[in-house]
Amino acid sequence: MAYTIDRSFPGATLAEIEPRTRAALSAQGFGVLTDIDIAATMKAKLGEVIPGYRILGACNPRLALGAIGSEPRVGTMLPCNVILREVPGGVDVSAIDPVASMLAIDNPALKTVAAQVRDLLAKAVAAI
Repeated sequence: MAYTIDRSFPGATLAEIEPRTRAALSAQGFGVLTDIDIAATMKAKLGEVIPGYRILGACNPRLALGAIGSEPRVGTMLPCNVILREVPGGVDVSAIDPVASMLAIDNPALKTVAAQVRDLLAKAVAAI
């Protein structure tokens, strides 16, 4: 089973795709709670230069509340990460598939919420 929802943007830059990703997430009810610039962190902490790589921690508050209500420790798996990474010739965007990431949790109510989140993330990635 794939664990991400993916889309490639040949010829695009990270600077072009990031605002489009944020807008697409927002249109599906997600806010970005965290923004981690992995490339900058690797340069600052290790002196290593890697292609652009950002992790956006996306959260749909209503669905997050439903997930936490049905499985209080699920917060260890939140927010939903969306990565933007420079690849040769463009940018790839990958969002976590929450159904795949929560397979280890045997909770039917959580599986329902995870499916709703997956559908919204897939719509967001498609709309970028």
